Amino acid sequence: MSKKVLSVLIVFVILVTALASCQQKQKQLNIYAWSAELPQEVIDDFQTETGIVITVDTFDSNEALIAKLEAGASGYDLVNPSQYAVPILTTEGFLKEIDHSKLKNYNGIGTVFQNVSFDPGNKTSIPYLWGTTGYAYNDECVKEPITSWSAMWDPQYTGRIYMLDNMLAAYIAGLQVNGFHANTTDPNEVAIATQSLIDQKALLGGYNSTNFPELVSSGEACIVEAWSGNVIQVMKDNPHVHYVIPDEGGSMWVDSYSITDSAKNLDEAYLFIDYLLRPEVAAKVTQLASVATTVDASKALLDAEVASNPAIFPPPERLAKADFIVFLGDAMTYYQDGWTQVKASTP
Repeated sequence: MSKKVLSVLIVFVILVTALASCQQKQKQLNIYAWSAELPQEVIDDFQTETGIVITVDTFDSNEALIAKLEAGASGYDLVNPSQYAVPILTTEGFLKEIDHSKLKNYNGIGTVFQNVSFDPGNKTSIPYLWGTTGYAYNDECVKEPITSWSAMWDPQYTGRIYMLDNMLAAYIAGLQVNGFHANTTDPNEVAIATQSLIDQKALLGGYNSTNFPELVSSGEACIVEAWSGNVIQVMKDNPHVHYVIPDEGGSMWVDSYSITDSAKNLDEAYLFIDYLLRPEVAAKVTQLASVATTVDASKALLDAEVASNPAIFPPPERLAKADFIVFLGDAMTYYQDGWTQVKASTP
């Protein structure tokens, strides 16, 4: 072998070794999050600031999140459960206890979110975003303003009503339309709600948890059960779409970030949670995702149009009757059995 060839090989080996070393040192963070709640611009900003490469997979229901972790998925550092999923995942050992001393921005979270019933002391979850569950309607189809869940059982909208494809979300409507609380543990009340949901199926265009905002905006749907944050953009684009927290109460929800028990990038996970708790970052999330953050100081940084939007920040009187869906313990069996009946029933 000539000296020239040998020199080229040595340089090549050095370059390959250096590249491999850089790849090994590349910091990473793997997240499993609600779709549409983590704006790409916020991810890009964090990556630029820290050099940490983020990979995000998304889900559209807590049941999908729970099932994935129960099936053995262990590649995620952070997950994004809603309030009732937190105690389930904690009890099953999927979440790590959080060291608040590593979150310098923690105290910026609103006091109401520092003392949540589903995770006292925020031991395994850090509240991130909050909103409500109600419904949206298109006034080109629904000619008069509607304020009650009963509109979703109105035969005049047959085939153009859509419910969220989510067990507890559907039961919010099924229970409250009958005058019950959406977090009841009474099997008789759940049974009555189950029958109401079965009766409703003949009126439905379907169950949908993905593109329901587009369905109501296009007019394919007259009314859709909705999570508030998902319909804000179509409301901006289409003034005929309206979001309503029903007179019966609707519900409040909180989506948090939790560190998985199998997290391999622990420092990066803390750094990212703390980044999301910066007031300017939290405001950017609300501005881009149209969902209220839990960081109090962020509201003052928002555009006036966003800060005053009642679909994002509902007036207190509309929240007064809202139920806060929590983990229902053994009573979940009533819902699961009822939901199986609902899904299996034929109109």
